[in-house]
Amino acid sequence: MTAPRSGRASSRSPGGIATRTVPAAITLAGMIATPLAARGGPVRRVLSSVVVTGLFATTSAAAARRWGPTRTAATAAGVCTATAAVEHLGTATGVPFGRYAYTSALRPQVAGVPAIVPLAWFAMAVPAREAAHAALGSRSTPLGRIGLGAVALTAWDLFLDPQMVGEGYWAWARRGRYRGIPVTNFLGWLATSAAVMAALEAALPADEPADPTLVAEYGVMAGMETLGFAAFFRDRLVAVVGGAAMLPVAGAAARTFWRQRHWRVHSPVGR
Repeated sequence: MTAPRSGRASSRSPGGIATRTVPAAITLAGMIATPLAARGGPVRRVLSSVVVTGLFATTSAAAARRWGPTRTAATAAGVCTATAAVEHLGTATGVPFGRYAYTSALRPQVAGVPAIVPLAWFAMAVPAREAAHAALGSRSTPLGRIGLGAVALTAWDLFLDPQMVGEGYWAWARRGRYRGIPVTNFLGWLATSAAVMAALEAALPADEPADPTLVAEYGVMAGMETLGFAAFFRDRLVAVVGGAAMLPVAGAAARTFWRQRHWRVHSPVGR
C-alpha cells in the first residue's frame, strides 16, 4: 500500500464532495441560464462572472484534492498573475493576440483587464492539461502534454472569443474572418497556452492516471459549449469548429479511461 499524498482531502468526506460538486453545479446552472437571458444585458454579465468563478472554484477544488491546497494555491496565483500580465500587454501593445480592447462591461478590472479573465485561464488550463495527459495515454510525456494541452486550451477559445465578442465584453481593432476574430488571436492563445502548460508541468506532477474529475470537466465543457452554440445561440459555425477542436481531445481522454477500466476488470491481477 502507498501512503496518501500530504494535503489531499478524502474524496468520501461530505465536505470534500460538497467542495467539488457545489461550484460545478453553479457553473452548469450559469451556463444553462446564459442563453435564456437578454443578450448584452446585466443578467448575462453577472452570469459570465458566475460561470467563470464557478469554473475556477471547480478546478481549484479538484486540483487541491489531487496535489494539495498549498501547491494548488501557489500554482493558481502564478498562472493568474502571469496571464493577467499577458492580457495587459496585449491590450497595450497588441502582442501576442493582436490589437483588442476590453470594454467596461465586465467589472472589476485591474490595469484594464477584467478580474475574471486570469481566473478563466487557470480554470480551463488545468483540465486541458489533464485531458491531454489522458488522451496521450501511455505515450504521455512532458513535451506531449505541453503541446496537446496548449492545443486543447486554445480550442476552448474557439467558443469563448465569439461569445464574449458578441456580448460586447471586448472588441478587435480589425475584424477577422472567424466571427470577427483575427487568426493572430489564436496564435497568441497557442503561444500563451504553451507557456502556461510548461508552468503547470513544472508545478504539478503528472500523476498516473490523469485526474478523472478534471478530465470530465474538460469533456463537459466541450459538450456544453457545442450544444449551447448549436441549439441555443444558433451559431452552427462556432458549434462545428469549436466542437471539432475540443471533442476529439475529450473523446480520446475518455477512451483511455475506458480502456484502463476494461483492463482492470478483465485482467487476472485486477480481479
